[in-house]
Amino acid sequence: MSKAIDNLNTAMQRAAAIRPKVGGFPYLAECLRQAGVSRNIWSLPACQSLFLTGHGPVVMQGTPLVSGTADVPGFDREALIKALRIDQAGESTFPEFLAATWGAGIVRYDVDFVARTVTYLGCSGEEYTEAYPAVQIE
Repeated sequence: MSKAIDNLNTAMQRAAAIRPKVGGFPYLAECLRQAGVSRNIWSLPACQSLFLTGHGPVVMQGTPLVSGTADVPGFDREALIKALRIDQAGESTFPEFLAATWGAGIVRYDVDFVARTVTYLGCSGEEYTEAYPAVQIE
């Protein structure tokens, strides 16, 4: 296992141990930022996650949301915001969040851990950016 993978796994385990069910993403993000992760780029529906870290890039391959050939849903800003609020309230699992995000026409999202923003992108150049709060972690 590389230092980049080990460092990333350690940060994710730390976040899992301390993050609350409601409003937990900023804790995960801060643990990753403190571990030297600058960005996380998700590709949907493949559920491929690319982490850019100080020790080198790391890719994680999740279970794809679709198989074979599929139409891409149209970008739906309101459906995206609804999926975000449900997730932020702790009322969805991460796989449910990914499915709802894909259903809202998101093909990629980019988390900037330095700027504390997440930008969601549709396939025709549509985008929606949301900031998340800073949290203190000892």
